[in-house]
Amino acid sequence: MKFGKRDGWMVAGGFVLGTLGVKALTSNTAKKCYVQGVAKSLQAKAAYQDVVEQAKAQVDDIVAEANYINESAKADQPEAAAE
Repeated sequence: MKFGKRDGWMVAGGFVLGTLGVKALTSNTAKKCYVQGVAKSLQAKAAYQDVVEQAKAQVDDIVAEANYINESAKADQPEAAAE
């Protein structure tokens, strides 16, 4: 395998870009951005959980009402058969 001058510059450039990238990712500005992102994610999670809880409550109400209707129908059937 031949290693040319261009390849050497590519390796050096990749190393420099990698080093600069690590420094940029660990800077104070980047950390503030990460904190803001996590805070917004936690807010979204809380909002989602509220929506899910409301939906569960509505489903529970619907199921309870359906059970009541079924129980009423079962109670009415023997009376209709007796007549």
